[in-house]
Amino acid sequence: MAGQAQFEELARQLSAFGAVKRELERILPPDCPAGSTAVLGLLGRYGEMRMTHLAELLSVDMSVSSRHVAHLVDRGWIERAADPADKRSRILRLTPAGRDKLAELSQRSVELLAERLDSWSAKDVDQLTRLLTRLRAEFDCRPGRQQGAVRHEAREPRSPAPPPPASTHQRSTRTPATT
Repeated sequence: MAGQAQFEELARQLSAFGAVKRELERILPPDCPAGSTAVLGLLGRYGEMRMTHLAELLSVDMSVSSRHVAHLVDRGWIERAADPADKRSRILRLTPAGRDKLAELSQRSVELLAERLDSWSAKDVDQLTRLLTRLRAEFDCRPGRQQGAVRHEAREPRSPAPPPPASTHQRSTRTPATT
């Protein structure tokens, strides 16, 4: 097990990581803030879903996810459709315009990361991705999840989607994706 000094340094590095997340957020267009970007990314990765599942994946309250969804519906990037299994519920899905927006956002993120990590080897990028995925799994606080358990979804390959910005991992009482 790592020692106290190692955990202290890790805590310092994670605190400083906010600068990386803020720079990733700066490249987002004004009409698509970080929370909306995360919703598009999750719908792109997992496909259509109910609002309750989206809120769970975002680890936010339903009211927060509802605001993000309303923003995206207003722009025509996602749509709400009746759930065939339960007509009282709605299914969220990307529209063609939403897929285009997601591709644009993904490209922006990929270009920034490629620019900043240009001197890194492919092995180093793979190792960072693997370790960040593992770290995220250790802090997965979604309902029904066991903290510290390695989950299958954390090991699935990701479809191109922008990394979840810092503000997408907020809920009313805690502080992704992510990712």
